[in-house]
Amino acid sequence: MSTDPSSTDTSSDTAQASDVPKPGEFRLEVIALPVSDVDRSKAFYEGLGWRLDIDFEPTPGIRVVQFTPTGSGCSFSFGEGFIKAEPGSVERLEMAVHDIEAARDELIGHGVEVGEIYHLGEGGFVSGPDPDRSSYNSYADFSDPDGNGWVLQEITERLPGR
Repeated sequence: MSTDPSSTDTSSDTAQASDVPKPGEFRLEVIALPVSDVDRSKAFYEGLGWRLDIDFEPTPGIRVVQFTPTGSGCSFSFGEGFIKAEPGSVERLEMAVHDIEAARDELIGHGVEVGEIYHLGEGGFVSGPDPDRSSYNSYADFSDPDGNGWVLQEITERLPGR
């Protein structure tokens, strides 16, 4: 385990540069993810090819591991001694993707069990991608080793104001 936060290369082309928040802005930057085995979780997320930002121990009994998904402006962290939630208790961490089928195939290629693609139809959720490929209406689910739930959501065109 690295104890030097500068030991991880964050200059990768997957990094998203961002200005510091302007007065009055509130930016969601990091989400805490409760896990039971830090090294197992680290290996899982490294296996997805997501950027490892830090893995350090600022004080004895506290370890922080942080990842940023490819292209994301928001990271997530897990570790020891700073998250009180039960491992596996996080639901619906939504990941915006341009092509739900390609994203699902990529995760499967990394050994992740991903559910079938589904969309919201007239009577509720139905199997398969949205027939019109409407943004915000095709999904696929997967979980990390602890059961924290992730949702892929296809977005090809943003709603106005986003």
